[in-house]
Amino acid sequence: MAAMFSSSEISKTASSLLSAYASFAGSMMLVRSMANELIPHQLRSYLYSAFRYFFTPLSPDLTLAIDERCGMSKNQVYEAAEVYLSTRISPKTERLKLSKTRKQKHFTIGLEKGEFVVDGFEDVRLTWRFVCTEGQKPHGGEKKHFELSFNKKHKDKVLDFYLPYVLHKAEEIKKQDKVIKLYSRQCPFSCEDDNERRGGSWGSIILEHPATFDTLAMDPALKKMIIDDLEMFLRRKAYYNKVGKAWKRGYLLYGPPGTGKSSLVAAMANYLKFDIYDLGLTSVRSDAELRRTLLSTTNRSILLIEDIDCSSEVLERQMRNKNKKLPDRTGQLTLSGILNCIDGLWSSCGDERIIVFTTNFKDRIDPALLRPGRMDLHINMSYCTTDGFRLLASNYLGISSKHNPPFAEIDSLLNSTKATPAEVAEELMKSDDPNIALQGLVNFLKRKRDEADDETENKAKGCGEVDSSVRRLNAIVSRVKRLKTNVDQRKIMMRKRK
Repeated sequence: MAAMFSSSEISKTASSLLSAYASFAGSMMLVRSMANELIPHQLRSYLYSAFRYFFTPLSPDLTLAIDERCGMSKNQVYEAAEVYLSTRISPKTERLKLSKTRKQKHFTIGLEKGEFVVDGFEDVRLTWRFVCTEGQKPHGGEKKHFELSFNKKHKDKVLDFYLPYVLHKAEEIKKQDKVIKLYSRQCPFSCEDDNERRGGSWGSIILEHPATFDTLAMDPALKKMIIDDLEMFLRRKAYYNKVGKAWKRGYLLYGPPGTGKSSLVAAMANYLKFDIYDLGLTSVRSDAELRRTLLSTTNRSILLIEDIDCSSEVLERQMRNKNKKLPDRTGQLTLSGILNCIDGLWSSCGDERIIVFTTNFKDRIDPALLRPGRMDLHINMSYCTTDGFRLLASNYLGISSKHNPPFAEIDSLLNSTKATPAEVAEELMKSDDPNIALQGLVNFLKRKRDEADDETENKAKGCGEVDSSVRRLNAIVSRVKRLKTNVDQRKIMMRKRK
C-alpha cells in the first residue's frame, strides 16, 4: 500500500510540474509577443545586450583583428602574419593551402578558412585564427582578416615586442625565397589568391624573364651609367629625406620598336629584385581609380607604363590647345591626374619606387611629363651597334670577334644600316652553325641597306617631280600675271584716247 501511495504521489507531482511548466511557457510566449508589439526593436536589442553584459562572465583574453587592408593601402601586419604563420603550422592543423612555382625553392603553405595556429613568445601563449567573411556588397568578394588572441595582461608585450618580431621574421623569410612578380590589372588570376583582383586591382604571376644587364645588347657606357644610377638611387634614402623629395626615380625609355625597352625593364627588375606593376592607362577610367590603383602597389617595385604616347588621355591637353571647342570631361583620366600621381602629393605614399615610361615617339609626349621629377633620366634605345652585335654573337653563337672575317663586314654594314637588336638576334638564331648565321646576317643587312637606298632615291625623285611641278605652276602664274598686266595697260591706253 505504501509503495502504491508513493507511486501515485509521484505521478501527481509530475503532472503538477508539467502543468506548471506549460502555464509558465504560455505566459512567457504571451509576454514575448506583447514585448515585440510594445517595445521598439532598438530598445529590445539594447536590453538584450545589457542582460548579456551583466550575466556573461568576463573573458581574460584579448583579441586583435588584423584586416587585410588599411584604408586604401595593404596592411603590412596582415602581409607579415601571412608569411610568418606559414612557418608556424602545428600538427593539429587540419586544412592547409599548398603551392609552389618553378622558381621557388620551397613550398608555400597557408592557412585555410577558420584554421588556428598556436604560437609562443617568451611566456605568452598566442592563438592566430584566419577568418573569411562574405562582402556585404554584390560581387564584393571575401573580406579576410587574422584574429590574434592572448591574455589581456600581456597586451603591452605583444604590441611592443611580439608584433615587431613578426614583421622582422617575415622580412627575413621573404628575402630567403624571393621571387619577382609581374602584376597586371588585366591578369585573369593571381598566383597568391583571388582577392588580389578585388578592389584595386592587381593579379600577379611569377616573372620568369631571363634578361640581365649581361645579356642586353646595349652600348657598354650606357649600360654602366644605368647601373650606377640605380645603385645611387638605392643608397640615397637619407638624402631624399633630407632634401624633402619622395624616394622615387623616373626613367623614359624611347626608341624604335625592337630596341630592347621591355628587356631593359626586366633586367632592372632582376638586378634590383623589384616586382613590376604593368599599368595600362587605357584600362584606368578616372583619376580616382588611378590613385586607388597606385596606392595598392608595394614599396621596392617598378611601375611600368608602356607606350605613354599612345594614350589618348595623355594627348588630350595638346588637343585642347589646338581645338578650344573640345569640352572638358569630368570623372575621366586626365593629364593633371597622371601628373599628380607621378610627382604630386600622392607620389609620396610609398618608398623606393621606380617609374618607367616607354615610347616609340618621344616628340609626341606632353612636355609636362618630360621634365625632371617625373622622367628624371631619358634613355635612348638606339639601333644595334657594333658592341651590341658582339655581345649578341657571344650569347647566341658562343663566338668572339677573333678569327672571324665576317665581323669586319658586319661592323661596316651596321655603321651604315639601321637594324634593331631584335632583328640581328633573329638572324643569329636561324642556324646553329656560326658561319651560316653570320652570312645570313650579312645578307640581311645588305638587303636593308639596298632598301634604304632605294627609298632615299625614290624620295629624291619624288622631290624632283614636285619641284618640277612647282616650277611649271610658277611659270603659268607668271604668264597669267603678264597677260593681266598687258590687258590693264591696253584699257588705260583706250581711256586716254577717248
